[in-house]
Amino acid sequence: MLEQLLLLAHVIGATVLFGTGAGIAFFMVLAHRTRDPKLIAHVAGTVVIADALFTATAAVLQPVTGYLLARLIGWELTEGWIALSLLLYVFTGLFWLPVVGIQIRIRNLARAAIAERSELPAAYFRLYRIWFAFGFPAFFAVIGILWLMLNKPTIALF
Repeated sequence: MLEQLLLLAHVIGATVLFGTGAGIAFFMVLAHRTRDPKLIAHVAGTVVIADALFTATAAVLQPVTGYLLARLIGWELTEGWIALSLLLYVFTGLFWLPVVGIQIRIRNLARAAIAERSELPAAYFRLYRIWFAFGFPAFFAVIGILWLMLNKPTIALF
């Protein structure tokens, strides 16, 4: 019973990480395309909240449920597919953490443009390009993690 509960929590966590990331990307791109500071400020503000509530919570719980599940089943963390999943997880985090800060700065720049009744500044567009570029490696790394979790291939890493 505990194994099934941990597995469910782990799958829900993976789903939340993937779904929230994809949803955030979708809405941020659509908001950016309007070039409307009000819409961008609103969407970016919502994204910052969603990242704090959903992504961060799942990001913390995911390794916990994965570790407990591996121990319960008897898998070693050095097993190839698990070790590679963990490496990809860290890799994803290295892209996600700066993105959180960028989203906050994007929100703040859009709010400042509203307050000043001005266009979005060049800094906004620079940050957006970085945010956009950072999404791709993180997105594909998460897909890789999901593939590894589902297939559990034999991989000799150590």
